[in-house]
Amino acid sequence: MKTDQWRTMVPDETTVDEDDRAGDARLVEETRRGRRDSFGTLVKRYERRLLRVIGRFIRDADVAEDLAQETFLRVYERIEQFDPSRRFAPWLFQIGVNLSLDYHRRQKRRRRIWSFFFTDHSGDRYPDPATADPRVQQELHEEIRSVVDQVPEQFRTVLILRDLEGFSTSEIAAILDRKEATIRWRLAEARNRFQEAWTRRRENR
Repeated sequence: MKTDQWRTMVPDETTVDEDDRAGDARLVEETRRGRRDSFGTLVKRYERRLLRVIGRFIRDADVAEDLAQETFLRVYERIEQFDPSRRFAPWLFQIGVNLSLDYHRRQKRRRRIWSFFFTDHSGDRYPDPATADPRVQQELHEEIRSVVDQVPEQFRTVLILRDLEGFSTSEIAAILDRKEATIRWRLAEARNRFQEAWTRRRENR
């Protein structure tokens, strides 16, 4: 299976346009002035996608929701530290992703971070268009998860953010605090490792 094949199983995410970014800047400034309702608007704007992004890393839906709430709490507490020349969304997701990865490290055990590979917590499922039988579909999903678990975390994280969540390389660079060239290299490496592991698994069946 090629990575571009399973990426088609995930719906495209609507990108944030310039008006939304300008709106974010205004809401951040109003929050700094003490308007909590403005921060509430930011939460409503991003909470669903943040929860889904965290859900890619965290198997437990309750834990994912707690981490999403913790993310917004930290953002609110650090709003004065935010650089207004930057975009708000990558900063928000940077905090959320870091909290998710830290959670795994605290647990001191490896988890299957793609446990809901084709499911978000809103209840929507992303079916494999090439598979009609749900039992076959489930077997395929489990096989993909097993292969993806073989990809090291630093590459796997980029793969999730780019191919499942549709972030641009510049946004991922901001989220992970890395150069875009590094993100592009990690993404290419992640896709190659996934493809190699998938091929080996199929050949050994």
